[in-house]
Amino acid sequence: MKRFHLLFSAAALGLVFSAVPARSEEPSKAEPPAATAPADNTSQNVRDKGGDTLTPTSQSESKTDIKMTADIRRAIVKDKRLSTNAKNIKIISDNGRVTLRGPVNTPREKTLIAAKARAIAGAGNVDNQLDVGNQ
Repeated sequence: MKRFHLLFSAAALGLVFSAVPARSEEPSKAEPPAATAPADNTSQNVRDKGGDTLTPTSQSESKTDIKMTADIRRAIVKDKRLSTNAKNIKIISDNGRVTLRGPVNTPREKTLIAAKARAIAGAGNVDNQLDVGNQ
């Protein structure tokens, strides 16, 4: 009798599982959303290839320069008017001079960031190389 129940249960389970449609292994046919602008920074890479352009590896390791960079970054991140792009710019300090690099969304963001850097580093010590828009 036990054997009959066991066989009957196994057969019933087999019927149940065969009635459930198999999940398709084929990937979704939905198209990914199109990007609003191409992610092409080739021109910046070419510009940065030469030794004349400061990059984040040009950051001085002096305590004064590190503190200045951190103070500018803190002021930028704290400003709620600035976009995520603006908050992620490169800030490079070397011998008391600050270079600002990277994309910002608007001319206003470029101006706000430069003003914050000048307030901390001094008016003659900021090289504003920020790019407006996705360039």
